[in-house]
Amino acid sequence: MPPRITHVASARARSFFSIASTVSAALLFLLAAGSALAQYPTRAISVMVPFAAGGSVDVTARVFMSRLSERVKQPIVIENVAGVAGTIGTQRVVNAAADGYTLLFVPAAPITVRKQVAPETTKYEPLKDLEPVAWVGNSAYVLVGRTTLPATNVPELLKLIRAQPGKFNFASDGVGGFLHVLGEVFKHRAKLAIEHVPYKAGPQIVIDLQSGSIDLAVMPYSLVQAQIKAGKIKAFAVTSRERFPFLPDVAPLADTADFKGVDFHSWFGLFAPAKTDLAIVDRLARELAAIVEEPETRERMNGVGLLPVKTNRAQFAAMLAREAQDIGAIVAAAGIKPD
Repeated sequence: MPPRITHVASARARSFFSIASTVSAALLFLLAAGSALAQYPTRAISVMVPFAAGGSVDVTARVFMSRLSERVKQPIVIENVAGVAGTIGTQRVVNAAADGYTLLFVPAAPITVRKQVAPETTKYEPLKDLEPVAWVGNSAYVLVGRTTLPATNVPELLKLIRAQPGKFNFASDGVGGFLHVLGEVFKHRAKLAIEHVPYKAGPQIVIDLQSGSIDLAVMPYSLVQAQIKAGKIKAFAVTSRERFPFLPDVAPLADTADFKGVDFHSWFGLFAPAKTDLAIVDRLARELAAIVEEPETRERMNGVGLLPVKTNRAQFAAMLAREAQDIGAIVAAAGIKPD
């Protein structure tokens, strides 16, 4: 009998030590993981900008990423991979390891627009496959026109277009892009007979507006600020609900009855692949919130027509969901199809 008791005791002892060993290993793993998070980042971070170098998105990204690099004490390499309204570069981030070393800096196009316009060919779910990190700034979209249009405000412009249906046109940087969507807001909300003329790039639209070859367009403020100030094109309205500080004399489109409730911003934000550890996401969010508060950063933002945004990740995610829903309704009503 004693040997049997000894055998049972030995088995229990082995079981105890096995459990203790497993728990110890788990604790060591958690401590190591926590240590790695505390040290993040330990190497260079890649930030995808899925638009051309030198464009407004690229310039804005560099304002923030240069400071973020200094604060986290690691290099940040910006990669420009343009194509299909920003979706090619965005897809690369969706497919990247969720370790905090591959991030995405974008405006609305590949997040809240393209999936609504081209659901079959956009192979990712932006609001599920990406984690919002920080909404860093807003700018404005501006309804602009050639200087020879005999109108000075939106009511006069609507009266002019309605008096000559089919005569006027508006340009965008491609079928199914955000500028096209915003042009359709103007067209459909006011029930206008006006032709859409798609271009391949925004700068050519600005050139043709100045020459009078195109009548109207909804453009990012950054692309038209110099021409508006020089009197080379007319600014009729901004698409935000409130007045834009850099264009204080230009009324919001929403001030006109046909466009009540219209509120679209040219926003910029940072994203990570879904399932990135929230400790990493929160660290990045805190750093960017601090950067936005810096006077030097705000001065640089103002230089590119950008207003700082002070918000949290939940508010950012809620804004994205609302905007995607609003754009989906516009796309359906206007029958917009991808190019």
